[in-house]
Amino acid sequence: MTHEAPLIEVEGLAKSFTLHLQGGIVLPVLKGVTFTVRAGECVALGGPSGIGKSSILKAVFGNYRADQGRILLRDGDSKIDLAEAEPRTVIELRRRLVGYVSQFLRVIPRVAARDIVAAAARESGATYNEALGTAEALLKRLNLPERLWSLPPSTFSGGEQQRVNIARGFAGRHAILLLDEPTASLDAENRACVVKLIEERKRAGTAILGIFHDTTLREVVVDRVVDVGEFGASHKLAEEAA
Repeated sequence: MTHEAPLIEVEGLAKSFTLHLQGGIVLPVLKGVTFTVRAGECVALGGPSGIGKSSILKAVFGNYRADQGRILLRDGDSKIDLAEAEPRTVIELRRRLVGYVSQFLRVIPRVAARDIVAAAARESGATYNEALGTAEALLKRLNLPERLWSLPPSTFSGGEQQRVNIARGFAGRHAILLLDEPTASLDAENRACVVKLIEERKRAGTAILGIFHDTTLREVVVDRVVDVGEFGASHKLAEEAA
């Protein structure tokens, strides 16, 4: 692990949700969230379900606007505050700086699995041939049968879809990687593969922030845990409503 300046700095983050269908009730989820993630470090967001872990990940990815605080991402020699960034800036950062592996695969229908993964590599600077090679290598490592590579993932099992999702997230050359339960639908062999992929990215200097309910995975790859329960009130209903 390096001691360079952090790639992610979250300072005083607060987030609440307004339930418009329930009389405009405002439910606070996060308050005063503060932590950093450095290059080559894997930090886990800890705490029970509904405490606000996914809300933090979505805020760092730019899906949720912060009510208060700063979310600073280091981009070369500069820092960008996602809490104030324009939508086009957020989209650009996702393309080349911040990768995200969610629990669910959301893609354009009828696009082949190999092309979905290759597109992620292309977005972060790979040539066409490099991207194709990267996609095929990752799908092979994740034990997705080659006969499926040319098919759209909508027909795949949950575990197969998650492997495509993981391959897409790791195909880019992002300096920051967000992982939301990456091994939730995987068997032991593919969980071990994900461990190796995370370890490789850490050695390459990627800053990783994630949610890991998989105890084995957390014990092997996580350097530090941020207890989300320390940061103000939360409410499970707010998470579900979001």
